[in-house]
Amino acid sequence: MSPSAALQLAARYVIRHRVQSLLLSLALGAALALPVAVRVFAKTVEREMRQRAVATPQVLGARGSALDLMLSALYFRRQPIEPITARQADEVRDTGLAEIIPLHVHFHAQEAPIIGTALEYFAFRKLTPAQGHLFTRLGDCVIGAHVANARGLKPGDHLFSSPEQVFDIAGTYPLKMRVTGVLTESFTPDDDAVFVDPKTAWLIEGRAHGHDDLAKPAAAAEVLKREEGNVVGNAAVRMYNEVTDANIGGFHFHGDLADYPLTAAIVLPHDVKSEAILTGRFQDTKAPAQLIRPRDELDTVLSTLFRIEGAVVAGLALLACAAAAISFIVFTLSFKMRAREFATLGDIGVSPRTLAAIKAFEIALIGLAGIIVAAITVLLVIQFGPALVLRALR
Repeated sequence: MSPSAALQLAARYVIRHRVQSLLLSLALGAALALPVAVRVFAKTVEREMRQRAVATPQVLGARGSALDLMLSALYFRRQPIEPITARQADEVRDTGLAEIIPLHVHFHAQEAPIIGTALEYFAFRKLTPAQGHLFTRLGDCVIGAHVANARGLKPGDHLFSSPEQVFDIAGTYPLKMRVTGVLTESFTPDDDAVFVDPKTAWLIEGRAHGHDDLAKPAAAAEVLKREEGNVVGNAAVRMYNEVTDANIGGFHFHGDLADYPLTAAIVLPHDVKSEAILTGRFQDTKAPAQLIRPRDELDTVLSTLFRIEGAVVAGLALLACAAAAISFIVFTLSFKMRAREFATLGDIGVSPRTLAAIKAFEIALIGLAGIIVAAITVLLVIQFGPALVLRALR
């Protein structure tokens, strides 16, 4: 019997037992593809995290966990870190060595983090509005592309901040923010964030409020007492939960704004020398604030993660070898169960060499199908894996 006839017999058997063949191919393909898929995911995580960290020269924050500070300032994760004051950020700016971009990362609008920052942040991250414009006054917000798509928001719509606690009676009311713009998709954590001015973030925190002008005669019923030029309102005073052009004059802050909290501040040194000088000034471990380089902190984290990743890949490679061995056992048992079939073929004149060829072709066909499954899986991971990783990072 010719090799082509042996191949035809093997192919007919594989097709006849398609379910068994498909299961073997899928199992073998998955085992072969897993190590490659893990490597693709790991490299994507490394590339995306490193890109954002390398683009951020330094971050100022309260002394404590540098990793928590980096995750909060770069990826908007709420971490248990102490705040710094706006005065501390201003002191770095006053040195003339760097520009400062404040960050207030504490509140959410449903699940989207609300980021209090300055307009310079958008130029620094190269973020531009795809619709509308950036915020221009208290109570305005600009939203990321994914927030807009998920909630169907556009410029002119409104978005409410989420209260810290559902039953916090003494807390502040959710702020109704006006959406002034939607940012162009950047495939970064910025796509899932809501950006406001720091003063708006402080307003959400309850450090400012707005209400009717109690000095007007129309508000006499809401006045509890008047003393030495001060007017004290009673419980009937209507507090504003939205900033409009009509009531913006009724909002006021209490105390010195320099004492208000910031989660962190992005520090942009003017040159390498300025960066070195600033780093030296914050070397004292007794200082209340610290200055970190996100790329250094990220390298420390990634070095640990990728040692683990190497062990995982090695384990998956052993799994692939185990899958190949199990497949071989399955074929061996299958051939033994088909001993009568092969004996019949021998009785009608099929040579032992041809019988061996039929078995080899069956193994080769299943193996080839497994390799094709693995190749398709790897291509799908390469195509869609990065997007899944980016979504997970956000």
